[in-house]
Amino acid sequence: MMKPAAYQAGDRDDRAAVLVPFARSHLEGALKLSQEMSWPYRLEDWDVALQLGQGFVLERAGTVIGTAAWWAYGETHASAGMIIVAKAAQGRGYGARLMDALLTSARPRSIALNSTAEGQALYQRRGFVPIGVIHQHQGIPRGRHESPPLGLVRPSDFELIMRLDRDATGLERRQMLEKLLQSGDGYVLQRNGMARGYAISRLFGRGHVIGPVVAETATDAQALIEAALARLGSVFVRIDTSAISQLGDWLEGIGLEQVGDATTMILGAPAPSSGPARVFAIANQSFG
Repeated sequence: MMKPAAYQAGDRDDRAAVLVPFARSHLEGALKLSQEMSWPYRLEDWDVALQLGQGFVLERAGTVIGTAAWWAYGETHASAGMIIVAKAAQGRGYGARLMDALLTSARPRSIALNSTAEGQALYQRRGFVPIGVIHQHQGIPRGRHESPPLGLVRPSDFELIMRLDRDATGLERRQMLEKLLQSGDGYVLQRNGMARGYAISRLFGRGHVIGPVVAETATDAQALIEAALARLGSVFVRIDTSAISQLGDWLEGIGLEQVGDATTMILGAPAPSSGPARVFAIANQSFG
């Protein structure tokens, strides 16, 4: 069976781009789009995203030229991401078309996303406002990392993780967390018999990602990351953390350089968190 040819800038514009629901048959095409953008998704990462969420694809002559996906966290909030248009198809309003379809599907939920600099104008025109910045750190960690003697226990207790996550984010993310833990390792930080934070480490992109990381303090977040690094050894690691997390200098110091950033934006009201723990690192820039 012949594969559809890649979309080219010289393709005739009178061949309509068709908007359709994102299906498994689109995964290979979506992977090619992310590779064109040098985004590090594997086919497995696209597959997990589609299993957890939903979205839309723009097809032209059997070729995927655009994607957009979103993930519901209960009935009031959601995240959006994987919004891509082929380079040769940009400037024709396809990004707006995808985003409008996504908003129609996901609203009236409040929707959060992490935007590249190029995407901000598209989202601002639809009412999104910036609320923070995410720093992407990655590399092969230097030195030897050991689990600190702070009551870290493994395997993790899923219900503890759920409670900590709900308190820190205000979101109902059970399905996502279950999926991440199926293919990864969970860590819970306990002090005085109480769960104070958690972290998940899993395969993603070029290596492993550590996130979410939820803790009460930057010191506790470091302890959870150290526990994950101790198990991983000398492998490529990525951590996406808030610019105000107080982790940046430490991550740079252990060899995880900052290689990019994204602007966190929201349409609607943020979910109310009840603390005292907060999010120090996100699952990825799509899931939040």
